[in-house]
Amino acid sequence: MDRITISKIQDYMRSSFGSKNIKVEGRENKLDSADVTLNGEFIGVIFEDKEDGDTCYHFNMTILDIDLNS
Repeated sequence: MDRITISKIQDYMRSSFGSKNIKVEGRENKLDSADVTLNGEFIGVIFEDKEDGDTCYHFNMTILDIDLNS
């Protein structure tokens, strides 16, 4: 993803989740995805999906069962 798209996604996520501590950064050697961090901690990946002339973005966040107990 280009820097402009990453910036727009970051602004959208910060607004949607009410946190200025969300950061979206491009991934090395990956043009279709970006890492998402919260307060410096990795929380997920944004994937770009281009199909039939439309583009959408999927946010994938894994929650480990051990994290539910904290």
